[in-house]
Amino acid sequence: MQSTAFRLSPPLPSLRSPSLHSRRSGACYDAVRASAVAGSPDDVPPGLAARCFPPRRWSSVSPSSSSSSSRLRPWSGVGGFGCEREGRSRSLEARATSVPEAAGDGEKSGSVARTLELGLLFGFWYLFNIYFNIYNKQVLKVYHYPATVTMVQFAVGSVLVLFMWTFNLYKRPNVSRSQLVAIVPLAVVHTLGNLFTNMSLGKVAVSFTHTIKAMEPFFSVILSAMFLAEIPTLWVVGSLVPIVGGVALASLTEASFNWVGFWSAMASNLSNQSRNVLSKKVMVKKEESMDNITLFSIITIMSFIIQFPATCYLEGFKFTPGYFELAAKSGLNVKQVLVRSLLAALCFHAYQQVSLSFLCYSYKYLLLNLDFEWN
Repeated sequence: MQSTAFRLSPPLPSLRSPSLHSRRSGACYDAVRASAVAGSPDDVPPGLAARCFPPRRWSSVSPSSSSSSSRLRPWSGVGGFGCEREGRSRSLEARATSVPEAAGDGEKSGSVARTLELGLLFGFWYLFNIYFNIYNKQVLKVYHYPATVTMVQFAVGSVLVLFMWTFNLYKRPNVSRSQLVAIVPLAVVHTLGNLFTNMSLGKVAVSFTHTIKAMEPFFSVILSAMFLAEIPTLWVVGSLVPIVGGVALASLTEASFNWVGFWSAMASNLSNQSRNVLSKKVMVKKEESMDNITLFSIITIMSFIIQFPATCYLEGFKFTPGYFELAAKSGLNVKQVLVRSLLAALCFHAYQQVSLSFLCYSYKYLLLNLDFEWN
């Protein structure tokens, strides 16, 4: 008589793959790996087997076809595919272990690349700043017109900005009228800050000017408390004491001390920090926001427009061919002054752009690291 069979398990299409089943169940035990290692699912602890192993099928057989006393025997689901399933599980296991390693290597290489880029930006920032001070001092020693020198620097910067916008080297901004009105105060204090810096460099040594400019954090704390209501802590106030004391000591012992150079450097500190404080109050609305490089580019053009009439009023037209011809007769090396003025202006605009890029990029890098730590 033909034996009759009945099923006590779900039909075949409802069977899940062991890897998917174990992944969805949340167990940390791989049933396929256990079957390959232990040889039998019976060697697996009952608690894990109930959660990880796929459902079994049971068949009823006739007594003539089996010598066992039991009428039920376990059946492995899909017979004849044990080796294929084992090979598939091994390939899946190798793939699962290789992906985190590749991801870790990618994150490590990306972190190294970002660190190298930050280091290069920081190095170029200092390099351009050093050469700007050298060329600027050489020009101001023989050409005693700081307002004209400042105007030339803004003019060269404006030409570079327009060049980048014209040839799409940097995104051309779409600025509204309200934004331009808000940027005007920033351009005014930016112009004053650079003018006072050049006045100080023309009167005293470069080292002494930058020693006085080390007082910028002092002015930043005072102006932030006055206009932004940011009250400093005692630790911040205490950290300013050695700065103020060091500047005072350097001023008393400076051989090239000059009151005009000293107060010009102090006025430069006040102007630059006023610009930083005002920039926090400009473009507060999200729809009016712009990146720092675009903001600096617009400020540079505005500063040239402001500085040009101020230079003509303060120093006259000391940049015409007729004046340079007279100056050459009096012993001025006009070609050297023009070349170094151009180099100083290029270095000035370059270090300003690189410094903003460095600050923006370092801020994004900090956010990425914080996001990685939180996750």
